[in-house]
Amino acid sequence: MSVTKRLKILDLIRALRQQINLSQKQFAAKVGVSCKTVNRWEKSHTVPSHIALKLVLVEETLPKMGEPGKRLLNQYFPEAK
Repeated sequence: MSVTKRLKILDLIRALRQQINLSQKQFAAKVGVSCKTVNRWEKSHTVPSHIALKLVLVEETLPKMGEPGKRLLNQYFPEAK
């Protein structure tokens, strides 16, 4: 995976978590992973699998966020429209 793509994922996860005003621990509980995993995602030490990212963020979380979620969805997943 390219560095640019990794950084986009890092930015998306952090932006999503901040938009819904959750700590890393709260966000981890919401998406069903450990707090350490969210921390590693945000620091770009690892990235979620494509399937996990799509299921958790695109199909479940972003559409429920209203306008902020739509903006993130359009920015990071334009093909999901």
